[in-house]
Amino acid sequence: MALSSLQGLRAFRAVVELKSFKRAGARLGVGGSAVSKLVAGLEQELGVLLLQRTTRTLALTEAGEDFYESAARVLDETESAVERLRERGGRPAGLLRVSVPTSFALRWLGPRLPDFLVRHPGLELNLSLNDRFVDLVSERFDCALRVSTTLEDSSLHARRLGRMPRVLVASPRYLKSASPLRTPAELAAHQVLVYATSGMGNRWPFTVRGRQLTVPVTGRLQVDNSLMLREALLAGLGLTLTPLFVVDDLLASRKLVALLPECMPPAHGVLGVTTQRRHLPMKVQCFLDFVQAGLHASGYGEAEPR
Repeated sequence: MALSSLQGLRAFRAVVELKSFKRAGARLGVGGSAVSKLVAGLEQELGVLLLQRTTRTLALTEAGEDFYESAARVLDETESAVERLRERGGRPAGLLRVSVPTSFALRWLGPRLPDFLVRHPGLELNLSLNDRFVDLVSERFDCALRVSTTLEDSSLHARRLGRMPRVLVASPRYLKSASPLRTPAELAAHQVLVYATSGMGNRWPFTVRGRQLTVPVTGRLQVDNSLMLREALLAGLGLTLTPLFVVDDLLASRKLVALLPECMPPAHGVLGVTTQRRHLPMKVQCFLDFVQAGLHASGYGEAEPR
């Protein structure tokens, strides 16, 4: 197969999966017009129309629908073969696509990534920062990191890389005028700041005398990114229950105060999620090993953080 044909197949696949020449170009690192030319060249080579294009819509033709699955299979097999050849030298190589929660990526993973890339010069890393649970198969991710207590999709496999305690925090500024807080039940008298995509919603989990319970909470601010809560906390707008990595620096500098430490719910796990348990590509194995070692080194291993 000619190199131009492979490039056309990649362009065609990206357009089908992303439903846009522009977004396909972003995935492939070229402009949308270049993607359009590659697909047109592939169609000319095959002698058949694969995509119906109008100013507003983009749809597969019947021939395109038949061809897509075969094209995707050829590309997957080619990429796997290339990676296996590269890895014969004992070094991970190729493109590694990883989905990572936004806050975890910015607060914990980001500062450590340069070291990973220096260690593995044969890897090209494509990170997607997103707090939703992506579909690893349809969106073609090699793996994902998740900060969660459970893995809801039973078709996936989770490797526990570390643990992330949760903390209830507020600023001294907020606490000066707030009601006393001695038990989780007294949260009813407080303004809370809610991380909307945490799965907790307006019912927060706690542990009281060894028993698990949930407490209803109310507040004026809900956001879908936990980093947004930092400024609201510092401004004294309320308190929040959050993974420790979101606020560990603010606790260390005493800009925030930990509350009810004896009532915290079980720690989240930091999970490395893949579609298979065995025979992971070397590039995936190396990345998950790196994250696990980093979590242990920074105090977020299986032992309690210092």
